[in-house]
Amino acid sequence: MSPYILEPWAWQESWDRQQEAYLPDREQRFATMLDTVDAMRDARPPRVLDLAGGTGTISLRTLARFPGAEVTLLDLDPALLAIAGATLGDRATIVPADLGTPEWRSALPHHDYDAVLTATALHWLPADRLGQLYAELRDVLRPGGVFVNADHMPDDTLPELTKRLLDRARDRRNARYQAGAVLSWSDWWERAGADPALAPLVTQRQDIYPTGHSPEWNPPVSWHLAALTAAGFSEVGTVWRGGPDAAVAAVR
Repeated sequence: MSPYILEPWAWQESWDRQQEAYLPDREQRFATMLDTVDAMRDARPPRVLDLAGGTGTISLRTLARFPGAEVTLLDLDPALLAIAGATLGDRATIVPADLGTPEWRSALPHHDYDAVLTATALHWLPADRLGQLYAELRDVLRPGGVFVNADHMPDDTLPELTKRLLDRARDRRNARYQAGAVLSWSDWWERAGADPALAPLVTQRQDIYPTGHSPEWNPPVSWHLAALTAAGFSEVGTVWRGGPDAAVAAVR
């Protein structure tokens, strides 16, 4: 059972603001992801898997966009899952599972999702595992279902511009940190670790990730499109781009 978290919506908002420091166009990518779900669904509310869903950012927006949607949120981080459970309540099924192994699928309540959505999460997986995961995701979608991954996916043909965009974003982010406009990643986790309800879960998180996540791996968008094609999806393409980030979609 999730611990009682005082004002979970405050933690949810705090997480959003911290993430927006990295991704100022965060809501745009979410809107595009949900537009993609809307385009592919039938008349009934969709069944959606929020993959590596953290605090439930995508789940909350899915439920707001599609009242009656059946949502499963899967993640491994106990602290983020506690915030998700406290804010989502019985509107979503919360599933703890490790995407680092194929066994994660056994934790799912369904294997015929209309959509699998994930954002800024899978870059923690190494290349061979991410390629395998793409094939596994195809198998948990119904025929005609869609997978959308929004992440750091630079354009292969714009290496110098991408570098300049990343440098500019870093400088603007650091200026906001210095001015106290928003919490950094490390500051957010420090505050979570000081919260009586979240503190033991932050400790559990540190046991799961003793050296932090694995190094980020951010291949160009062409790698993702090739890997999704190799995984057997019938249609693969880019549905959104914002500077060095993109959202790729794949239809089973």
